[in-house]
Amino acid sequence: MKKVVKGIVSGAFMLAVSQAMAADDLTLQLKWVTQAQFAGYYVAKDKGFYEEEGLNVDIKPGGPDVAPVQVLAGGGADVMVDWLPSALAAREKGVPVVNIAQPFARSGLTMVCRKETGITKPEDFKGKTLGTWFFGNEYPLYNWLSKLNLPRDGSAEGVTIQKIGFNVDPLLQKQADCITAMTYNEYWQVIDAGLSQDDIVVFNYTDEGVATLEDGLYALEDKLEDPAFVDKMARFVKASMKGWQWAKENPGDAALIVLDNDATGAQTEKHQKRMMEEIAKLLGDGPALDEASYQQTVDTLLQAGSDPVITKKPEGAFTHAVTDKLK
Repeated sequence: MKKVVKGIVSGAFMLAVSQAMAADDLTLQLKWVTQAQFAGYYVAKDKGFYEEEGLNVDIKPGGPDVAPVQVLAGGGADVMVDWLPSALAAREKGVPVVNIAQPFARSGLTMVCRKETGITKPEDFKGKTLGTWFFGNEYPLYNWLSKLNLPRDGSAEGVTIQKIGFNVDPLLQKQADCITAMTYNEYWQVIDAGLSQDDIVVFNYTDEGVATLEDGLYALEDKLEDPAFVDKMARFVKASMKGWQWAKENPGDAALIVLDNDATGAQTEKHQKRMMEEIAKLLGDGPALDEASYQQTVDTLLQAGSDPVITKKPEGAFTHAVTDKLK
C-alpha cells in the first residue's frame, strides 16, 4: 500500500514538474504603475489562471517615464497594455503594433480644472496651462486641442502643456489650471486631497465627443505570423479575461491582490477597491475589439484639425486571430 501511495505522490510530483517545465514564458508590459487598472492580470496570476493555461507570466509595471511601445518594440515584452491613439501613432511612425484584444470598452479619461480659473467650457483652455502624462498618454489631449484649434505653443492664443507624474499635485499647488485625470484614479485623488466637486470643473472626453479606446492588448505584427505565438496569446487573453471577471465579482479581494504586487507601497486599500469598482464600469462583455468603436476612434483622430495624431487611415492595426480562437 505504501508503495502505491508513494507511486501516486511521485507521479503527481513528476506531472507538476513536467507542467512547470512546459510552461511558456510571457512578459506583459503595463501602461501605468501597479494599480487596479490592471487588476485582471494580477488576479489571473495570483489565482493560477495563467498557470492553468500553461503560461509563466511576468508583469512589468509602467509609469510616467515608461513608454510601453518602446518596451515592446525593443523586445522587452511580448504583449503590452496601451491606448489605441498611442498604438496607432506608433504604427504610423513605423512600429508595427497590432491590437489583439480590447478588454476595456469605454473611456475613463477626463480633464479636471479648478473652477477659480474661470474655465467653464473647453474653449476656455486658451491661455491656460494643462497638465498631462507623456509617452503616448498625451495623444488624446493633443487630438482634442487640435479639434479646438488651440496650438500647444504656450501663447495667449494657445495652451501651455505641462508634463505631470502620477499624482495631482500640479492642480493642488496651482502649477496647472487643469490636469488629465481618469474617472477611476486621479479624479478621486483630487477629491481625497480636499477639493470638493464645487471647487472643480470636469470635462469628460466621452461627453465632449473626443473619447478614444483605452487599455487594449497589443503585440508586434511579425510575431503574430507565428501560429504558436497566436496560440500563446489566445491562452493569455483567455486567462486574463477570467481574471477580470473574478476581479469584477470580488473588487475588495482584487484590490488586496493588487496591493500585494505594489512594490512602492504607495497605494491604499480604500483607493484600490474604489478604483476596481470604477474600472468595472469600463470593461466590455468580451475581449474582442469592437470594430465600430475602433472606427470611431480612427475618425476622431483623423478629424482633429491641423495637427492630428494620425494623418491617414491605418491598415492592419487590429486582428481577431487571437480572440477568434476563444470562440
